[in-house]
Amino acid sequence: MIEIKSQTIKKNVEVAVPGSKSYTHRILIAAALSDGVCTIDNCLKSEDTLFTMSALRQFGVRIDDSDDRIIVHGTNGILKPCVDLVYLGNSGTSMRLLTGVAALGDGMYTLTGTKRMSERPVYDLLDGLNQIGVFARSINNNGCPPVEIKGGRVKGGRLSLKCRISSQYLSSLLLMSPYTQKGLEITVTEGPVSRPYIDMTVDIMTKLGVNVMRDGYRSFTVNGHQVYKAGSYIVEPDCSQAGYFWAAAAIKGSRIKVNGITGTSRQGDVRFTEVLESMGCVVSHENDGIAVSGGPLSAVEVDMADMPDMVPTLAVVAAFAKGRTLIKNVAHLKAKESDRLAAVVNELSKMNIKAGCTDTDLEIQGGRPCSAVIDTYKDHRIAMSFAVAGLVVPGVFIKDERCVEKSFPDFWNVFEKLYN
Repeated sequence: MIEIKSQTIKKNVEVAVPGSKSYTHRILIAAALSDGVCTIDNCLKSEDTLFTMSALRQFGVRIDDSDDRIIVHGTNGILKPCVDLVYLGNSGTSMRLLTGVAALGDGMYTLTGTKRMSERPVYDLLDGLNQIGVFARSINNNGCPPVEIKGGRVKGGRLSLKCRISSQYLSSLLLMSPYTQKGLEITVTEGPVSRPYIDMTVDIMTKLGVNVMRDGYRSFTVNGHQVYKAGSYIVEPDCSQAGYFWAAAAIKGSRIKVNGITGTSRQGDVRFTEVLESMGCVVSHENDGIAVSGGPLSAVEVDMADMPDMVPTLAVVAAFAKGRTLIKNVAHLKAKESDRLAAVVNELSKMNIKAGCTDTDLEIQGGRPCSAVIDTYKDHRIAMSFAVAGLVVPGVFIKDERCVEKSFPDFWNVFEKLYN
């Protein structure tokens, strides 16, 4: 447990955040299936992405890791059998994306994780794989991991997919689709939530030479017998991680620039700056990054379906804003590393902030937060979001602070750079 210092921070500061977690997972997988050697710079090396790398190695992929550069030796889509359990911790992205990849392998694969992972649904993804002839099942018959997937030559074809809970079901099928015999024609029948993450998947596929045809977010067609092309690639900075520092600027009245991020990013969380702007902040788009300057904050009503990772951060900012903030269409946060809606309500309530949630929405009444010991629920985003509150409120303690290693191992060192 650590105490956040509520002393003065710098009025004008620049910070750097690591490479995008979402892009790192996707490019590692595409590179692993590619036709040669891929050099990837600025990969995020965190607990979650290391689970993906470890799993790919179990699938027979050679990955050389040094400093900020990772070299992946592509397999041309030919994966080795794996008799050992593939352990993925509580990395939902690893579990969902690799479930599809395993279908391209040889023999039976068993993917498992933590107790919380065994509560996170993947039924709709398993159903999608079943529709194209892949044996894929939940071992406990509850639609959640651990899962078994029988790898082999995947014919492909047409399927209908529900993405009301997670867009990662679609991303999983898209990533494996070029290596099917007939390709995939996917019709999305529910959702999708978190649409920008689908755009990131398509972006990676396109950059590595695969053609994806789409009709918005309703249908996607990828022809079979395509290959990901080897080459040199760079992972852009993570906008989700940038959000904590933009939020710090908002509630402290400082100016904080996160380097290396542009408004053209396909990461949906870059739009968090627009939400902060509507609350009263000034946002500056510069050649080398995006800066947020804080000021008096007003409540907002905003649909965050496409920015789920930013909801805890916005909720903390809303606690300092005048009025009632309504965050809409965020039911899918209940199936994250924790039930994030319940976690946010619980911890804000400890800080004497009125908060509540329905099945789909989160409501926060701004006020004067007080000191509290914050439970993190082993959830990195709860820890980092509430750390921001501690910059203003004396006596904020964060339990299990090492849970940030899931996505941002160096978070506390970067956080320290805010102080005078």
